[in-house]
Amino acid sequence: MGVYLVIIIPVLLLSMFVQWRFRNKFSRYAEMQLSSGLSGKEVAERMLHDNGIYDVKVMSTEGQLTDHYNPTDRTVNLSTDVYYSRSVAAAAVAAHECGHAVQHAKSYSWLNLRSTMVPVVSISSNLLQWVLLIGVMLLVFAVTPIVLAIGVVGLALVTIFSIITLPVEFDASNRALAWLKNNPGVMQTQEENSQAKDALWWAAMTYVVAAVGALANLIYYASMLFGRGRD
Repeated sequence: MGVYLVIIIPVLLLSMFVQWRFRNKFSRYAEMQLSSGLSGKEVAERMLHDNGIYDVKVMSTEGQLTDHYNPTDRTVNLSTDVYYSRSVAAAAVAAHECGHAVQHAKSYSWLNLRSTMVPVVSISSNLLQWVLLIGVMLLVFAVTPIVLAIGVVGLALVTIFSIITLPVEFDASNRALAWLKNNPGVMQTQEENSQAKDALWWAAMTYVVAAVGALANLIYYASMLFGRGRD
């Protein structure tokens, strides 16, 4: 329990703060209309075409913060609020997701590695909670540490995936911000560019916290395994 309090609780508090700050920033910038009046859909299409990408469709998807790029069917999926909105936040999100499409088109190595890991991590994530629970119970009753060891390996995969995600997300944001800065027809003031940078920075921080959280979980269960697995 002592290890849990020292490792997990601070990470949980940090995650709550970052999520609150992220949502606060996006709510604020979602109310600030672009001087150019372009919608998220229009921003996305401009960025794709400026990068010579014409085989990626910009789609509207239900939900909030559901924006993503799907390399399988080559679609940029924007949540309804982003797709139709003409705000700074919508432009920033749309450009960021197109940043992933540009990565795909240019065979960005970190994106390729991340995509390769997706099937394995998806399976691991779905089973991980139960494997860890059963593993801890078996360890407590001194039956076998093998199940918990399998869970720790799964956690290690999830942690590696979370860490690999970081350069992918930061690079997509950098591509988006560079394109927005070089296209005054989209963002016409320095203030709008600064707001977009601020919004994407806090979005990136959610991935940083997720990686830290995954690492903290790994350390916690690994310490349980190696600390008590020999008993």
